[in-house]
Amino acid sequence: MPVLAPPFSARVARPHGEDLDLVHRWMNLPHVAESYDQAWTRERWADEIAGQLAGDYARPFIVELDGRPIAYVELYRAARDVLAGTYPARSHDVGFHIAIGETDSVGRGVGGRIFRAFIDGVFAAEPECTRLMSEPDFRNQAARRLDTKLGLRFLGEVDLPHKRAALFVYPRAEADVPNLSA
Repeated sequence: MPVLAPPFSARVARPHGEDLDLVHRWMNLPHVAESYDQAWTRERWADEIAGQLAGDYARPFIVELDGRPIAYVELYRAARDVLAGTYPARSHDVGFHIAIGETDSVGRGVGGRIFRAFIDGVFAAEPECTRLMSEPDFRNQAARRLDTKLGLRFLGEVDLPHKRAALFVYPRAEADVPNLSA
């Protein structure tokens, strides 16, 4: 469980109550639905979050800024994901997904600050993790610019079952940058 530096905090999302209401509402907002492609029913989101909590592959988080919920983040084991077939994955690689739900926080640099907080939090919480992976849709120019601005390295475009993705890595050290041609 990564600990985020203030003014951010994160808690594991619950598959019911206010957390479920937030995630369902956020994922159905046009700015999120367009890039996340998971404008699902409330019931499907309840099942998704419950499924993540029942296993050890992914964790869903509600991220707060100064105590106010503003975003949804998923951390997942990239080596156990379809993503692993596109690069030389390591067992402790962590994948990152983010959706800024509150519209007044979109376009204000909040997403980058959250991602940076998670990078630091994951590396502090899990010493064996040497890489964070990001794989936005290849057309998502805002996510690509953000990843580049944060210092993630672009590895190339890869085909996943559900999308063509722009694959990025944030390595703990330069030696941790994977080579896609290897």
